[in-house]
Amino acid sequence: MLKRLLAALAVLMVAVPMALAAVIGDDGLHKEPWMRDTFKDMREDLAEANAEGKRLMVIFEQRGCIYCKEMHENTFSKPEVAQYITDNYFVVQLNMHGATEVTDFDGEVLTESDMAKKWGLMFTPLMLFLPEEVPEDVAANRAAVVSMPGAFGPSTTYDLLVWVREHGYDSDEDFQRYHARMITERQQDTTE
Repeated sequence: MLKRLLAALAVLMVAVPMALAAVIGDDGLHKEPWMRDTFKDMREDLAEANAEGKRLMVIFEQRGCIYCKEMHENTFSKPEVAQYITDNYFVVQLNMHGATEVTDFDGEVLTESDMAKKWGLMFTPLMLFLPEEVPEDVAANRAAVVSMPGAFGPSTTYDLLVWVREHGYDSDEDFQRYHARMITERQQDTTE
């Protein structure tokens, strides 16, 4: 009996982490159900996001990125973060070293890799949050209302997602002050 119990526990110890691991696509990038497979035309993606009442977010990642893995396994995996993204964002994933063509808002067509260079991106993961309207002659990196380079924890990421969705960047409360206020409010909620 004890042997069977130990064997069952051993199986669970292996199976549970594997079930929680992020799915990796053929391109070596982490995949989420809320990511959109599009033609990578930023203006079309923005129009589709707007039609769905969502914000456009572009996320750059690369094969083997330990910080991308961290974001997927420890931040995007949190139900409240994943649900907020699903409900409020139209997410397009780009590969920092990819060869798929991307059409920028200014009409320039480049590979993902060359677009990353054009936009001056060096680190992954990197999320660009776009406004609802982008002028014809502006590149995505210049149009972005916020960029989030690097891997952040669930509460920071969640707060940024909410802050962008609610146009916090148009207010006098910058993200750092907003995030500090949200931390304080969450702490007060747990002590009451």
